[in-house]
Amino acid sequence: MTVNKIDITQSLKSVEQTLREDTSLSPHVRMLLDLLVTIIHLLVGKLGLNSTNSSTPPSKDPLRKRGSKRKAKGEKRKPGGQNGHKGANLEREENPDKIEIIKIDKRTIPSGQYIVAGFESRQVVDIEISKVVTEYRAEILQDTQGNQFVATFPAGITRPVQYGNNVKAKAVYMSQQQLVPYDRVRDYFADQCGIPISTGSLFNFNQEAFNLLETFESIVKRQLIAQLYLHADETGININGKLFWLHNVSNDRWTLFFPHKNRGAEAMKAMGVLEHYRGTLCHDHWKPYFQFLCLHALCNAHHLRELERAWEQDDQQWAKQMQDLLLEINEATDTAGGCLPDADANEFRTRYRRVLTQGELECPPPVPKKGKDKPGRVAKSKSRNLLERLRDFETETLRFMTDKLVSFTNNQGENDIRMTKVQQKISGCFRSFEGAQIFCRVRSYLSTCRKQGLAPTEALQILFEGQLPDFIAALE
Repeated sequence: MTVNKIDITQSLKSVEQTLREDTSLSPHVRMLLDLLVTIIHLLVGKLGLNSTNSSTPPSKDPLRKRGSKRKAKGEKRKPGGQNGHKGANLEREENPDKIEIIKIDKRTIPSGQYIVAGFESRQVVDIEISKVVTEYRAEILQDTQGNQFVATFPAGITRPVQYGNNVKAKAVYMSQQQLVPYDRVRDYFADQCGIPISTGSLFNFNQEAFNLLETFESIVKRQLIAQLYLHADETGININGKLFWLHNVSNDRWTLFFPHKNRGAEAMKAMGVLEHYRGTLCHDHWKPYFQFLCLHALCNAHHLRELERAWEQDDQQWAKQMQDLLLEINEATDTAGGCLPDADANEFRTRYRRVLTQGELECPPPVPKKGKDKPGRVAKSKSRNLLERLRDFETETLRFMTDKLVSFTNNQGENDIRMTKVQQKISGCFRSFEGAQIFCRVRSYLSTCRKQGLAPTEALQILFEGQLPDFIAALE
């Protein structure tokens, strides 16, 4: 690794060689210097990590340059839509809500006899935000004996004054879909609609949506268990200052989020999906996933980043070759329609193993230290761990090239879970575990509806009317 034109990696190697050759150092001084060199190695390794060679998000890249990839390729594209890009222009409405006739001022045209020959029309698309108050008046009839009979109010009309379903749907959409904090949602309704809503009421709206979605959650679990291919991922969340975990199981049609205090097996079983799943599960090699009796596929986006680190920081040439090979296999698989013929797949496997063989020579396992009866487990480098993973999990790493359902990466799962990190950046944390549960169930519903072609606002309006969308109701 080079910093300010100084090859730190080479300098550390020289220092280590000097320490090995210097016999004048006392054991205590040598131990201290070895410790300092180890710490420097760790710090240098961390200094070189970024979004291209680790799981570090791009937002934390040092001196991040936007658009650098575009410039590196010599492209000179302007910002905005490019040639061939499908635009999103306004379309004319066949049945406009209002029509205003503009008549000609006859004083501006020559005098004479005229007849109306038609119209030239232009449309303006605008919005109207206003409060609508509906008063229900239940008729009261009284007989000759003085007995009174009152008409029945519509379902859900239980208070003298209450919020309507559209207000609830709008509030939940803003807080759970757009991740707007409660105080700003409250300000929106007060400023734009003239409707006063407390943060307590906003929480109650979300809690009501949570309760209405209990049936949905059981349905989505059953659907996920029946799928042939799923993605899984997890991410840390802050609940009142404590680390919890948000787990996700999804595919291109269904999404389930689940919060838990643990990251591993206990949480995955409590989620109620993976323990019963027998299809193919794509994940990032987090070991607890392997306890489940399903087929596994590993995310190669993670492999590419780790191979980049091994090549950049540890100068592992095999890592660069493996990175190029995986990209080549992916391109060939895409060209072949998602599944390679057996002959091509076997050829790639041979090349894959050849690169690993080179890696064994270039990155051998560590040698146990002598002079100890029980040396214990010898620490391995990150490059060695990666090499062994690619060797031991060859089938799972290359499953994408022989199974048309399996993708090259776990991007579906990572994309589904990404907005959780946005929520944490905006709000900082969940104030309670109950709030995290509400977020997970409502977001599961909104994500699933969007995948099924139903807009989140419409999905919430249907929900607060006491129903579920047709594609869900049909599975009850």
